[in-house]
Amino acid sequence: MTESARRIAVLVNPHAGKGRGAAIGDAAIAHLRGRGAVVADRRGESASDAVSLLSELLAEAPDAVVVVGGDGTLSALAELLVSAGTPVVLVPAGTGNDLARALGIPRDAPEDAAEAALSGSVRRIDVGAIAVADGMRLFLTIAALGFDAKVSERTNRLRYPRGRARYFLAIAIEVLRVRPMRFRLGLDGAEATHRPGTLIAIGNTASYGGGMPMCIGADPADGLLDVVHVAPLSPLRLILLLPRLLAGTHLDRPEAQRQRAQAVEVSAPDLVVYADGERIAEGSCQVSVRPGALTMLIPEEAA
Repeated sequence: MTESARRIAVLVNPHAGKGRGAAIGDAAIAHLRGRGAVVADRRGESASDAVSLLSELLAEAPDAVVVVGGDGTLSALAELLVSAGTPVVLVPAGTGNDLARALGIPRDAPEDAAEAALSGSVRRIDVGAIAVADGMRLFLTIAALGFDAKVSERTNRLRYPRGRARYFLAIAIEVLRVRPMRFRLGLDGAEATHRPGTLIAIGNTASYGGGMPMCIGADPADGLLDVVHVAPLSPLRLILLLPRLLAGTHLDRPEAQRQRAQAVEVSAPDLVVYADGERIAEGSCQVSVRPGALTMLIPEEAA
């Protein structure tokens, strides 16, 4: 060990990716130690446990924090990481890994992703914030409201199959149950207006669900949220639109409209809000963006 050895804190979610997080964390830690880094590692068994362990790790003032997990793992820690300002490295271990996809972080090579803690480039990214009863919940990819939130809820209830196939099965089930929603939508302080539709997606990044490019073109460093509104669709029309949704060409259709804003207000009688794969709110929500709030280290080739 040398005086210049970097001190790296590693927090692992061993349950991420249906249990793949533990092995991915081991590979990342072994790589960092093999490169001469001083590594302090912890494994969080729950979200509250992870926050407590991260607080302990940050108290040691590491040079960087490596989070091994999925989008939900990182967003659960985002408030603490934003406050600390310590550079963050994401080693993807979730089922969707859409933030890693957006930033060009290797999703199947934990050693390459972890290397960013030693030789990565700094990138400051925006963070989305959703007002809830007890404060704010941060998110990093897309907040889903309407059909796509119901797909997320269905995906979480399904036990089989694994991976993206489970998400596509959830889509198939919810397509048959789709009903228009009575959205009220307001952007940047303007009075909310009646905007019935199938879904509203509020994106900091382009994709969710493991690569579905709902908010194609969204930039996590432009200080804006992409708001995609899809008009009321029958099950048949939604089925016909799905190939375009999967290909990211749906914004060429009149059924889909995109706007950009810094603040978004949405309500509907049966509204459910998901973000980064987690259930956040229901009934109504106020969403805002925190420009450049999270400092990340990403592999140089991605930068």
